[in-house]
Amino acid sequence: MSENVSRVQRGSKVPVVNLPNALTVVRLVLVPVFVVLGLQSASWTALWAAFVVFAVAAITDRFDGKLARSWGQITDFGRIADPIADKALTLCGFALLSYQGYLPWWVTILIAVRELGITAMRAFFLRRGVVVSANQAGKLKTFMQMVALGALLIPWAHFKHINDGNEWWVILLIRLGQIFAGVALALTLYSGFMYVIDGVRLMRGASAGEAVADSRDNDAPEESAPSRRGTAGQHAQS
Repeated sequence: MSENVSRVQRGSKVPVVNLPNALTVVRLVLVPVFVVLGLQSASWTALWAAFVVFAVAAITDRFDGKLARSWGQITDFGRIADPIADKALTLCGFALLSYQGYLPWWVTILIAVRELGITAMRAFFLRRGVVVSANQAGKLKTFMQMVALGALLIPWAHFKHINDGNEWWVILLIRLGQIFAGVALALTLYSGFMYVIDGVRLMRGASAGEAVADSRDNDAPEESAPSRRGTAGQHAQS
């Protein structure tokens, strides 16, 4: 298996209630707060508050995984809930940016299809006792998404509202954020492709394992056939 693929920890003694998992839950709770504030496009205060909430949520993403690894508190809940919290935060962020006109909707839709598709794949393997956590490409993708979102969620237009002379560098920073979003999109699609390859390998490995088990089952009756016939004959004679 790949390093990001493992069996469900049935007998794990690590408690689910720990600080890394608490940070993940906090990130999930902050998502709807972020969305509500981000939709208040007529209020600069609300838009700045939305950016602050997003930044706090992104910081929790930075630390929960590190703490879990360094403290030996890795759990299946964290490995599954952490990517879900990341996707909820990033997808809502991209949707808000498309709603506000900073990104075309097709970018958000492509990212959403990839993210939801990989989530469905994870759920599929989870039902079969396999946990697929984030690989290196996925982690880099998440980091780049956070950078792009952070750059574009800052209400730069507020500086232009304050002084029209700020327009040139405001536009420059917005364009830079859009370039970051393009890089994040490329990494998102690439990491999704890598997850699919891992999924295909898992499926082939499972099929090969079933084929070996079937061949063993088919061999067993042939080896024991004489004894079975002998038993049947004894039963008929009695």
